[in-house]
Amino acid sequence: MLSRDELREHLVRSRIAGDVATSRENNLDHYSSLANGDPYYMLGLTFDQPWSYRDILALMAKSAGVVSDPSHRWGQDTIDPDLTIDALDAMAERVAAVLSRPDPAVLLATGHPTGLLAVHLPLARLCVERGARLLTPGEGWTYTGSGFARPRQVRYLQGVAMLDDKGGFVHTHDADPMRHMLAKLDGELPDLVIADHGWAGAAGEAGAPTVGFADSNDPGLFVGEAEGKIDVVVPLDDNVLPRYYAPLTERLVTLITRALRV
Repeated sequence: MLSRDELREHLVRSRIAGDVATSRENNLDHYSSLANGDPYYMLGLTFDQPWSYRDILALMAKSAGVVSDPSHRWGQDTIDPDLTIDALDAMAERVAAVLSRPDPAVLLATGHPTGLLAVHLPLARLCVERGARLLTPGEGWTYTGSGFARPRQVRYLQGVAMLDDKGGFVHTHDADPMRHMLAKLDGELPDLVIADHGWAGAAGEAGAPTVGFADSNDPGLFVGEAEGKIDVVVPLDDNVLPRYYAPLTERLVTLITRALRV
C-alpha cells in the first residue's frame, strides 16, 4: 500500500484529485440546478432543508475541495486529495464495521462502469471473502427512463449492479433501478450499500446504511451526507482510466482487512 504522501501524489498525477478534468463551469451549473430542485441532480434524495446555490458551493468547498470563491466562474476547478484520502479512510472504517458482523448483507452498484467498476469489483470480492452475502435483487428488471430511447436492464457482474443497454454497461445517474431493487427485498434493507450516483442516493433515501463515491459535479450525494442520509462520500473524478484507481482501491482493501484483524 502506498503511503499517504505517495497516494496524494498519485491522485494529483492521475487527476483523480487535484486539478481535475471537470470544469468550473460544469460544477457551478450542477450546483445551480440542484439549488433549483432539479430531480436529476438530487440523485434520488430529498432534503430536509433548502439548499441555496451559495450553500451548496460552500459545502462542496468543505467536503470536496472545490474553489470556494464564488467569483471564480470559469476554467479549472479542484478536488482536495487530502479530503479524498480522509473519506477513503472513513469508508474503510464503515465497511469494516459492517463486515465484522455475522452474515452481513451488502449491495454494490455503480453508474460508472468505465471507471468506478474497477473499485467496486475488488470491494465485492473482499466482502465475499469476509463472509458477506452479496444481494442481487431485481436482476433482469427492464425499464425505459427519461433520456434514453430503448429499455435498459439491471444486470450484475460479480455481485455489482449496473445498467445494461443491449449488451453494454452504461453510465447512469438514475435512482429508479435502486428503488426497484430495494423494493424487491420486501422491506429488509441491506446492512450496507456501496454505490455512486442515483444508486447511492436512492439507497440513502430509503434508510439503508450507504457509502459512496462522487465527483465534484455531483453535489447531491454530498448534501445527502451533510443531512445524514449518506454515511460517507469520497470525492474524486469518477471516470479516469480504470487502472488509475488501483492504489486507491488497494488502500481501501488493506485498511478494511487490517481493521477486521484487530
